[in-house]
Amino acid sequence: MVSALEIRNLEFGYVSGGDSWRLHVPNLTLESGERVLLTGGSGTGKSTLLHVVAGLLDPARGEVLVGGQNVHALKGGARDEFRGRRIGMIFQTFNLLPGFTALENVMLALMFSARPASEHQAAARHLLEELGVERADAVPQELSVGQQQRVAVARAVACEPALVLADEPTASLDPENGAVAMDLIQRACRSHGAALLCVSHDPALVGRFERVVPLASLVNAEVGAGSVQGTLQGAGEVAR
Repeated sequence: MVSALEIRNLEFGYVSGGDSWRLHVPNLTLESGERVLLTGGSGTGKSTLLHVVAGLLDPARGEVLVGGQNVHALKGGARDEFRGRRIGMIFQTFNLLPGFTALENVMLALMFSARPASEHQAAARHLLEELGVERADAVPQELSVGQQQRVAVARAVACEPALVLADEPTASLDPENGAVAMDLIQRACRSHGAALLCVSHDPALVGRFERVVPLASLVNAEVGAGSVQGTLQGAGEVAR
């Protein structure tokens, strides 16, 4: 069975002045439907790793396979199309398009799906209703933060992706709404068959995931000393 996500000997880094930073992930795998949380403080590289996985940043070496496809072997529009079809993304700030309604934000995501265009509106409306969005024809700035997040989740799972990436999804929410948001994200991923890779510094999320990976086991940063290596040596070092 093809894994939802497989990372092989991934390296990404930069040198700026006397500072250097390097990410090295020898092996990390998520099976279909699996939920994994990467934990770590702000500025430790969590978002960077998600951006590499999504193909928004290119690694120095290594492979990222989503549903068996090497993301970084795809170039230009082919990579964008693959990302739209197979990778859902939920951002801390939601990144909804302000000039479009909730319905239109989800319909834009469906442009990458195999559904006929004539079905996009009905499919988007059904998904928004399923996730409890009460005003599908409102633009994001007319919706509450909680409702905006529901639209973002709908957009992320609209194309039945193999993998959903969630970047600090509860950071802008109070604890009660944060719990509701994670319930929503995990339920949506489960019902649509997507694996979930979430990064967060919120300790309240730890008990919600089958696997919890401390980002310190992946990333180290050091000033003025060349490259630095951190590793995750397979599932044996994954905290549960």
